[in-house]
Amino acid sequence: MGGVTELFVVMILIAAFAFAPLGYFIYRFTKASDKPFGEIEPHGDSPSMVNDFAEKAIKYFQGLLAKK
Repeated sequence: MGGVTELFVVMILIAAFAFAPLGYFIYRFTKASDKPFGEIEPHGDSPSMVNDFAEKAIKYFQGLLAKK
């Protein structure tokens, strides 16, 4: 039974190290008034080929579904 306990402790330590960056990000995000990396450009304001393509694809499939 000692092996299971040791494995449990080791897995808890691995999980703590694995999720430490996430915890740090959450800490920085909440501490800096919802701006973890300073002033950044808001999403959706800059043109993007991927967004344009996705919008065209969605409208195309909506048109196909509307015809049926």
